[in-house]
Amino acid sequence: MTGASCFPTFYPEVPASQTAADYARRRHAGQRRADGSPFILHPLEVARFLAGIGAPDHLVAAGILHDVVEKTETSASELRERFGERIAALVAAVSDDDRIDGYGRRKAALRRQVARAGEEALTLFAADKLSKLRELGRETAADHEQLGTHAPRDDLRPRRLRHYQRSLALLEERLSDSPLVRALRDELQSYLAQRPTPAGGR
Repeated sequence: MTGASCFPTFYPEVPASQTAADYARRRHAGQRRADGSPFILHPLEVARFLAGIGAPDHLVAAGILHDVVEKTETSASELRERFGERIAALVAAVSDDDRIDGYGRRKAALRRQVARAGEEALTLFAADKLSKLRELGRETAADHEQLGTHAPRDDLRPRRLRHYQRSLALLEERLSDSPLVRALRDELQSYLAQRPTPAGGR
């Protein structure tokens, strides 16, 4: 999704989502994703996925807000004060612990954290990973156009892909009936089938 058309319209029946969207736009203003798109498009896409499966207002709101503690100056206590304990707890469940050194260790801890947090946190995690895997596909396709089959130097995408694969394994174990998990599985299979072969064939 690109441009203003991807911004969902939230109605008075979903007041938490409406408030969360306004708040997240302000907090993420000026930030960009790895593929160059405005950062806010990612949490809004996560929210769209959640709304698409009929998730309740508080879970959609948590989807919109899920990166504000990790990626902005927003504190967990501020989020709790503004949006309540239930939404703040869901955001906390899918947020990295920046005290843990090393990408692999940090993401393994995140997966364990999500696994303990319950079905709504797992659903939010699935929507986040689906959005991020689609972003990974866009990045890879853009590089393939520019660079042929050679991966860019110092590419960090393989470790992200491993995290998404391990996240899918967790979600298939804990949330196998979710349409978001099925969509994530399909997206991963499509990505693996279409990604270019790195130089050296590995």
